[in-house]
Amino acid sequence: MSSGPSLQHYENEKTKTVAIVGAGLVGALNACFFAKRGFQVEVYEARKDIRTAKDVRGRSINLALSYRGRQALKAVGMEDQVVSKGIPMNARMIHSLLGNKSSLPYGKKDQYILSVDRANLNRELLYAASEYPNVKLNFEEKLQHYSLEKGSLTFIRPDGSFEVSHDLVVGCDGAFSTVRRQFMRQPRFDYSQVYIPHGYKELTMPPRNGDFAMEPNFLHIWPRNTFMMIALPNLDKSFTCTLFMPFEDFEKLTTGDEVLQFFKKYFPDSIPLIGIESLQQDYFRLPAQAMISVKCSTYHIGAKCVLMGDAAHAVVPFYGQGMNAGFEDCIVFDELMDQLHNDLSKCLPEFTRLRVPDDHAIGDLAMYNYVEMREHVNSRWFIFRKYVDTFLHFCMPKTIVPLYTMVTFSRIRYHEVIKRHKWQCKVINSILFVMGVSATITGAVLLFHYLPKSPHLLVLQNWNYSFK
Repeated sequence: MSSGPSLQHYENEKTKTVAIVGAGLVGALNACFFAKRGFQVEVYEARKDIRTAKDVRGRSINLALSYRGRQALKAVGMEDQVVSKGIPMNARMIHSLLGNKSSLPYGKKDQYILSVDRANLNRELLYAASEYPNVKLNFEEKLQHYSLEKGSLTFIRPDGSFEVSHDLVVGCDGAFSTVRRQFMRQPRFDYSQVYIPHGYKELTMPPRNGDFAMEPNFLHIWPRNTFMMIALPNLDKSFTCTLFMPFEDFEKLTTGDEVLQFFKKYFPDSIPLIGIESLQQDYFRLPAQAMISVKCSTYHIGAKCVLMGDAAHAVVPFYGQGMNAGFEDCIVFDELMDQLHNDLSKCLPEFTRLRVPDDHAIGDLAMYNYVEMREHVNSRWFIFRKYVDTFLHFCMPKTIVPLYTMVTFSRIRYHEVIKRHKWQCKVINSILFVMGVSATITGAVLLFHYLPKSPHLLVLQNWNYSFK
């Protein structure tokens, strides 16, 4: 649009400048939020411009966009544009070892998550940010040092280094954040990172006869207890398959024949869909990639710097909430700016207070969901409980809400989701226990009453009557 998006001007905001370090998903979306508020925004990215680069490097696991992320996109007028380029997934499709398939809905009929391509979404967000006249995007400029004392950032680029200063620095530079290094020097800053013992490899399932090789509106899962494979649909009618497995298992497969035998044993129905030659080539294209979980506290330093997205809380991908949580960071901060009248000295500490417990909670939930996806979905008890939760939610929609629904289809705070889920589990387990005991007692009474009387029972009854 030629005139650019409308800006919300606030007193003194024209003179304030914001440096956003990182032009990934969260950084690009943040540029839209701050620009809409009237700040002068400079975005610095170490990589080439993804909109024009021929080779796009970085993570490529497909993303699942859900309610939290959509609300953030809606706030900057981008929801419809992004949703139109996603593929709805209404349920999980479970592939058994024997090739049987069964679906587990995510929620109600109108509830679904969207499979979106990371690179395409990043491009869309950068194009949207570039339409604001008060946004400048800088690429191939890598942050080398951030001096809190001087309030300066030192960047390096192909032709040398340069130094800049801004009123606010927003660190959106990923799990290995350079901005976060400054936080590491602050007293009482807590930080932890964990590499899980599992890695991942990506494979491609091409279209078949010009159409999807499998049902497109599902997240396909091959759960195998200690490992699993998933597949998400793409707009070109292919599927991106991701194999999650312990590194030691990846290391055992060293030849194409070993990979083929492994898939014949554990994922036999996927072989004709992927293709033997493609399977053997894709598997060895890249080594197994690592997955890291990062937690830290606090997210801010004074009124000068704040961390968002993976720089503050990298999570493993098993709940599909990494991007959604990062996008929620953006909208929560924007809501605080409204509530606190753009006072950064109040907004930053309040942002830390609100987001730290929530982001730590989704990190824990993501770890748990890996066990659920690769193992629990094979359990009849788990499936039974899912149906019980769904039935009770239908009967008492405000009292009982399934865990996945709270995480994926609401903005209930993540840490409150965990508390509420624990309470609901106690209530539901108590109900099931009472029902089980009642059924057992009722069955025993009916059995005793209607069983044919044996001579031994008649003797017992006569003996009992003699005492009356």
